[in-house]
Amino acid sequence: MTKRSVIRIDEEKCNGCGLCVPACAEGAIEIREGKARLVSEKYCDGLGACLGECPQGAISIEEREAEAFDEKAVESHLHREASHSGCPSAGVLEFGDSKSDVVEEVSLRSELTHWPVQLKLVPPTAPYLKDAHLLVCADCVPFVYASFHQKLLKGRIVLMGCPMLDDPEFYVQKATEIFKVNDPKSVTVAHVEVPCCFGLKRIVEEALKKSGKDVPLKEVVVGIKGDLKST
Repeated sequence: MTKRSVIRIDEEKCNGCGLCVPACAEGAIEIREGKARLVSEKYCDGLGACLGECPQGAISIEEREAEAFDEKAVESHLHREASHSGCPSAGVLEFGDSKSDVVEEVSLRSELTHWPVQLKLVPPTAPYLKDAHLLVCADCVPFVYASFHQKLLKGRIVLMGCPMLDDPEFYVQKATEIFKVNDPKSVTVAHVEVPCCFGLKRIVEEALKKSGKDVPLKEVVVGIKGDLKST
């Protein structure tokens, strides 16, 4: 143990957006139970590359007794995670041919009923939002989940976005306005299992709280191989 600079994460401020995860080249941060956590002190170099990525100001640098930074341990950790950035969504994977014992009847009919679909572009006053069942969806989900149209999109109005590439606070404000102006019957949040995606549910929860709407909320988590992890 030695006294050195290590990051500190304020759980009260953290909203689990996951933007800090890919910002840490050492993979020292991950999302657990909807909050950013320090995986291990020995993975943190204390330089604070993640500080500027946190929109909530939840990350700071503090001087305290901690394990020494271990470059070899970091290399082993990143190798295990199969990711250059510390985030599994940045890892390069090949799945090969997948086979299943269950053969599903697939309809080629699109279930999309409106345009635009990007949360950044959809006006809060769009008529199709009124009294709708909303699907707030990470934009990688339709590529990963083969039955997206039949199992998730059918009967819902989709709003798509990426909490890592876009501004989470903007998403909160936009979703809050959409919930206020309209009276959605339900909201389903769909995202992939990678840490960067988990912030989407937090965004929707915060927006619903700010809008004052009491709306049934459902979460759908899709594995990176296209399997449903939880609903």
